[in-house]
Amino acid sequence: MNAPVSSPALALDFRQRLLAMLGLCCVLIMVALDQTVVGTAMPTVVADLRGFALYAWVGTSYLLTSVITVPIFGKLGDDHGRKPFVLTAIVVFTAASMLCGLAQNMPQLVLARALQGVGGGMLVATTFACVPDLFPHTRERLRWQVMLSASFGLANAVGPSLGGFLTEYFGWRWVFFVNLPVGVISLFAVWRFLPVIRHPRDRSGGLDWQGAALIALFLGSLQLLVEWLPQHGSAGELTLLGGVAAVSLAALVWWERRSANPLLPPSLLAQPGLAPLFGLSMLMGFGLFAVMYYAPLMFQAGFGLSPNQAGVLVTPLVVCITIGSMLNGRIVQRLKHPTRLLTLGLVLFAMTAALLTQATRETAHALIIANMVFGGLGLGLLMPNLTIFVQQLSPRHQLGVATAMLQSTRMVGGMLGTAIMGTVVSHHFREGVAIRLAAAEQTHWLGWLADPQTLLNAELLARFRHLAAAAQPEQLLAWARLSLVDAIHFSQAVVAICLLLGWWLVRKVPPIQLSSAVANSEDQHG
Repeated sequence: MNAPVSSPALALDFRQRLLAMLGLCCVLIMVALDQTVVGTAMPTVVADLRGFALYAWVGTSYLLTSVITVPIFGKLGDDHGRKPFVLTAIVVFTAASMLCGLAQNMPQLVLARALQGVGGGMLVATTFACVPDLFPHTRERLRWQVMLSASFGLANAVGPSLGGFLTEYFGWRWVFFVNLPVGVISLFAVWRFLPVIRHPRDRSGGLDWQGAALIALFLGSLQLLVEWLPQHGSAGELTLLGGVAAVSLAALVWWERRSANPLLPPSLLAQPGLAPLFGLSMLMGFGLFAVMYYAPLMFQAGFGLSPNQAGVLVTPLVVCITIGSMLNGRIVQRLKHPTRLLTLGLVLFAMTAALLTQATRETAHALIIANMVFGGLGLGLLMPNLTIFVQQLSPRHQLGVATAMLQSTRMVGGMLGTAIMGTVVSHHFREGVAIRLAAAEQTHWLGWLADPQTLLNAELLARFRHLAAAAQPEQLLAWARLSLVDAIHFSQAVVAICLLLGWWLVRKVPPIQLSSAVANSEDQHG
């Protein structure tokens, strides 16, 4: 069963394909579970480790290393087969999850999350690209992707609530330890059932390490610039970071155009329709992570809900991603213009972000849940279709690289969404607290109330109430919570506007036909 298959066109029997897909489903459950459980636990994590300044870094460190890793292993998977890299990625991801759970401070957690991002990037680059290897024809692939949608939905259904439950009753460390048994099961399933499929091709050049280094330099300097800008770093430091980001981006474009074996092939961007799809993927990642990381913060620190209650409110968003994906699988092939589903998905998700700006502590939870349902359905129309359309428009021998670029752009968007919204929220929160305290002539409490940890950490909260006993501490805390909610409202308004701008990108996607004729065109790419 583990013997190499020289071409994806060689038929595998039903049992082989079923077991292989089950192995991939286990991997997808592990990655999706990690993404959904962490968000609801983060307010408690920063309260325990006392590191709100690094709140965004827990997410962006993972995304940064993932973005760098994805194109590397997308390319290696195309050249050498994907199974060895899937197995290695599972080991790295599982070991890093254990290190996250053992972290004693925020810098340790950020570093462990960065290592976890390496494993996550390898998994994303290889796992999704295994599907077109197993099912070369689009119509067949769409039928089998129901399994991936179901596994993704299983992880999404339990993820936020599980994260809240584990955090509240067992401690936030179990949010990471839960990956350990799932990782062991995934490792066995992939090792036993996934066949080795290699594409015959000319491997005249080695891996583009120069391109990988330039990607890392560009994204790393951009990340630091976004993080340090609101902290009013010195003009020299900010100018240096901006210069490094600009020069490394220009050097990356120059190098990839001249490289014999580019990590980000310019020929892919020359394919009609791929560039706007990559842009939409970045926009979707921007919105998804901005909502997933800061809605739980609003529910817990702003509304005073428990991690478990916040998890219940977020769960419909991720559950309905799967429901939307399954509905999409039934209708996308029947539409004359399937790209219109991208517009519908953007509108629904933008509506969720816009309505979050109206959520208050008094808003009925049923209304928040209904809003999250619309957002999940919108994402369910975006995520699978972006993958389907990119794989439809890409040459067969570059499927791994194209899929990796799609996931990379989503992660870049997620990194920017988490970091930029973190900057926006921190700035507006501190500004709002300062204005309210100044109006009440209570500015001497700014040092306490401008730090959201005072609202999240029970020990700090008790100390503040004791120190401010003569100054109506509950009123001061109410102002701080209101300032935080206002700041997150503003961030979600920015997300909604950015998502609606994606309509212009949708118009740039060429007409795509998903029919039985696709099989012939795909064979011509091989």
